[in-house]
Amino acid sequence: MKRVNQFTKLDNQFIKRWSPRSFKFDPLSLEEIQTVFEAARWAPSCFNDQPWHFVVAHEEEALIKMREAMMEGNQVWANKAPVLIGVFARKHMKHDNSVNKWAGFDAGAAWMSIALQARKMGLITHAMGGFFPEKLSEICKLDPELYEPMCMVAMGKQGALEDLPENFHDREEPSDRVELQEILQFLKD
Repeated sequence: MKRVNQFTKLDNQFIKRWSPRSFKFDPLSLEEIQTVFEAARWAPSCFNDQPWHFVVAHEEEALIKMREAMMEGNQVWANKAPVLIGVFARKHMKHDNSVNKWAGFDAGAAWMSIALQARKMGLITHAMGGFFPEKLSEICKLDPELYEPMCMVAMGKQGALEDLPENFHDREEPSDRVELQEILQFLKD
């Protein structure tokens, strides 16, 4: 599927980003990993609270442990990713400990920064909702009363289609998007 766009000023990074499932198990350098998270550090947030928190597994034993939090369907393809990430949102504001109802929104902005920076570096990312939140909190040693598990992310270099089980082949291409008028509404008097 070829993604098309009618807006000439739209940066291509948005059209080119997608979520492949085929990973090469090529390790990433610490500098590559840290660069991706430096992009997340600059994401916008309410009160500049920066409520996102990331737990990264990139060494063999840590990857084995992190995989325990993924649902079986995601383990089929994500087990080859050389980096697995737990994405969390801190539930309370730093300045007054009040509930931060925007924490998930802000963590989402940071996740998008990760996805776009990784793509710019020739890496792929795939966020997963198919995980066990309680297990992820336990593995990452984060108190679920303080940190909300938002998602898991697989990151690495893209692998070949043939490396995926056949039942994933038809999903290993960029998906289409709904038309702009389905998500955009202009308020009128």
